[in-house]
Amino acid sequence: MTFSSFNSSVNLKSKVNGTKSKSKTSTPRQPRKKVAKIVDDEDDDEDYQNDNEKHEFKSEDDSSTDNLKKKKIKDEDEYEYEETPKKKTQAKAKSKKKDLENGKPKSKSKSKVKKESDDKKTLTKLQKEEAKRIKEEEKKKKLEEKEKNTYKWWENEEEGDKDGEIKWQTLEHNGVMFPPEYEPLPSNVKLYYDGKPVDLPPKVEEVAGFFAALIETEYGKNPIFQKNFFRDFKDLIKKHNSKNPDDKISIESFDKCDFTKIFNYFEAEKERKKALPNSVKKQQRDEKNKLAEPFKFCFVDGRKEQVGNFTIEPPGLFRGRGSHPKTGTLKKRVFPEEITINIGKEAKVPEPPTGHKWAEVRNDNTVTWLATWKENVLGQNKYVRFAANSSFKGMSDLKKYNKCRELKNHIEKIRLDYNKNLKSKVMQERQIAVAIYFIDKLALRAGGEKNTEDLADTVGCCSLRYEHVTLEPPNYVIFDFLGKDSVPYHQKVEVDAQVFKNIRIFKRPPKKSGDKLFDRIDPTILNNFLQNNYMKGLTAKVIRTYNASNTMQEQLDLMEKKGNFKGSIEEKIVAFRAANKEVAILCNHQKGITKNFDETLQKFHDKIEEMKWQKMRTSKMLNQIDEKFKAKKLGFTKNKIKVIHKRIIDREKEKIIKKFDKENESLKFENKKLLPKSELKERLTKIVELESFYKEEYETGKVSVGLSSNVTVLQNQLKKFDTRIKNAALQLQDKEDNKNVALNTSIMNYIDPRLCVMFCKRYKVPIEKIFSKTIRDRFTWAIHNADENWRF
Repeated sequence: MTFSSFNSSVNLKSKVNGTKSKSKTSTPRQPRKKVAKIVDDEDDDEDYQNDNEKHEFKSEDDSSTDNLKKKKIKDEDEYEYEETPKKKTQAKAKSKKKDLENGKPKSKSKSKVKKESDDKKTLTKLQKEEAKRIKEEEKKKKLEEKEKNTYKWWENEEEGDKDGEIKWQTLEHNGVMFPPEYEPLPSNVKLYYDGKPVDLPPKVEEVAGFFAALIETEYGKNPIFQKNFFRDFKDLIKKHNSKNPDDKISIESFDKCDFTKIFNYFEAEKERKKALPNSVKKQQRDEKNKLAEPFKFCFVDGRKEQVGNFTIEPPGLFRGRGSHPKTGTLKKRVFPEEITINIGKEAKVPEPPTGHKWAEVRNDNTVTWLATWKENVLGQNKYVRFAANSSFKGMSDLKKYNKCRELKNHIEKIRLDYNKNLKSKVMQERQIAVAIYFIDKLALRAGGEKNTEDLADTVGCCSLRYEHVTLEPPNYVIFDFLGKDSVPYHQKVEVDAQVFKNIRIFKRPPKKSGDKLFDRIDPTILNNFLQNNYMKGLTAKVIRTYNASNTMQEQLDLMEKKGNFKGSIEEKIVAFRAANKEVAILCNHQKGITKNFDETLQKFHDKIEEMKWQKMRTSKMLNQIDEKFKAKKLGFTKNKIKVIHKRIIDREKEKIIKKFDKENESLKFENKKLLPKSELKERLTKIVELESFYKEEYETGKVSVGLSSNVTVLQNQLKKFDTRIKNAALQLQDKEDNKNVALNTSIMNYIDPRLCVMFCKRYKVPIEKIFSKTIRDRFTWAIHNADENWRF
C-alpha cells in the first residue's frame, strides 16, 4: 500500500508558508488548495495463492477522493507532486518573460485553459475506453479461435475407451530438445584445493559447479549429499587422470575443497542478469522460445497436440525428496545414442544432433510417448509425453474419475464384506480386510516393496512394518511413517474393536521391528482381490480417489446447508477452500511452511491496519464536512499512527532508491552515462514533503479535505474500505488456516474437476478463481460437461 491511495489532500501551500490549514466544519464547500498529484496503485491486493496457483480477491476500484489530482506515469511506484507555490511562481515569471521576449501573446484565460484541460481529460478517457474495448475484443477473438481449434474428443464416446488398443494412426514430431553445452568458467574463477587454485578440465569443472551452486542450501550442507557428490566427482577425476597421465589432478579430501570462488561468481552472474534491461531480457526470452518452438507441438492423426516435457533433463546433482539415500549423485548428461524415438511409420524421423544417432526408432501406436531413455541415478525410464492439456491426458482423467463414480455402486458391498472378513479364520483374508479398512477410512496408499538402499524408506498400507504402528487401549492405533515423497504421516486413529484386535494379532511374537505388519499380502494380491470380487479396474488408488471426491461432495453439501455460499464471491471461495482442505487432510497432502511465511503474514496485518487507518481518516473528513457524521477512531493511538507514518515513508523511500539503482544498472549495461547522485537527491525531496505532510497531520490531528469532496463521495469511500478490509481479513485467515496444507494436489489429482466446475456455475464464481490457466486447459472437458446441478 502506498501513499498514493490515501484519500486526502496535501496542502503544500500552507506547509511552505508555515501556516496551518483551515477547514470549515459545517459547510460543504472548502477553499481551493494545492494538492499532491498522487497515483493510486492500491488495486494490487495480494491474490489468493492456491499452492503455486493464484486466486484473486479483488474488490471494486477504491481510488482516492476526487480532490486528489491523479497523474498517470510510467512507473506506478513513483509519485508526481505539483511544484511548491514558490517554485511555481518563479517558473511562471520566467515563462512570461521569455514569452514577451519571443513576441508571444499573453497566456490564455483561466476559463479557456480549464476548457482545454477538460477536453483533454475527456479525450484521454475516450482513448482509454477504446483501448479497453479493443483489448477485450482481441481477447474474445482469441478465445473463439481457441474454442474453434479445440479437439472436442469428449463429444465422441468411443474416443474415451482406448485402453490397450491403437491410440493413433499417424504421429509426427521433431524429436527432443537437448540442454545447451557447458560453457567453461572464466580463467580467474577456480576451485581451490588445500588453499591453492586447481585447473579442471571442462567435464570435471562442470560437476564442481553443480555443487558450488548449492553450498548455501540444505542440500550442500547435507553429509549424505556431500558424500555422494564427492564419490562421483573423484570418479570423474580418476577417468581424466587415466587418460591424461601428464596432467593429473590431485584431489582426495572433500574437506580441503573450497568452492567459494565459483559460488561467488554464480551469485554475481545472478545479480547481473537481474539488472539487465527489460528489453534485453525479452530478447533473450524470445530467442529461447524460438529455439524451443519446433518441439512444442506434434501432429496426431492430422490434428495439432501440445508436447509436454520435450527438453531432455540437463545434467546436475540428484536431490530427491526427504532423506533419499542417493541425494547428491551425479545425473549424467544424456546423449542421442541413449534415446529411443517413437513416431509414425510414414513420418519423417527427426534428425539427431550432428555427429550423433538415435539409439532406436520405433513405430508403436499402442503407446502415447514420443521418446524415452533410462536415467543413471535410479535406473528408471524417462518419457517425453503429450502435455497435460492434450486429448490423451484428458481421456485418461475422464476415465479415472468415471471409474471412481462407478465405485459408488459397489462401495457398500465392499464395506460389508471387509467388516465381515475381519473375523475370517483365514489369516490372508483378515489382512486383506484390515488393509481395505485402512485404505477406505484413512485414504492410505497401497504401498509396494522397494529397495531402501536405492530409494527413500517410504511406505504405504501393504508395506507397513512392525515399528510403524503402535496400539493404545482401548482401541486407538498410532501410525508413524514416511509416506510418498517422504511426507510424514503421524495420526492417532480410533478404530473398530475387531481391527484393534487384529493388529495386535499381526504384531505377535516372533514379529519384531523391521518385519512386515501385513506379511501375507502385497498390492498385487490386494488389487486382484478387489477386481475379481467387485469391479473391473478397481484398485486401492481408485478407492482413495473415490473417497477424496466423495468427501468434497459431502463438504460442499454441508457448506450449502450452513449457508456459506450466500455471501460475496470472496466468502464463497474461502468456504470452497475450507472444503478442499478436508480432502487434503484426508489424503495427507502437506507442504512445508515457507521461511518467509511470518514476514508475509505481518505484511498482511500491516496492510489491513493501514486500510483501517485510511478509513479513520476518511471518517474524519466526513465529520469536518458535516458534524452529524461522527469520526471513527478505530483504536488508533498517536503512537500507532506514528508507526504507520514511518512504515509508509520508509517503503516509499526504498521504492525511489531501488528504481534509481535499477535505472543506473540499465544505463551501465548500455554503456551510457549514469544518473548523478543529485538526481536521486532531487527525487527524495518527495519523501521530505511526505514527512512534512504527515508531521503536520500528526501534530494537529486534522485531515485536509479537498475541494471536490462531499458527503456522497466520502460515504462511498467508506463502503469501499469496509469491503477491502473484509476481503483482506478473509485472505489473511485463509493463509493462516492453510499454511501447511497442499490444496492444489487434490484439485489436480483427486477431486473430480466437474465438482469444481459445478461449484463455480452454481454459485456464480468465476472459474478463474478456482482453476489456474494451466488447470483450465487440462480440464476443458470438465468445464464443457458439468452444469450447476452435476453431482459426483
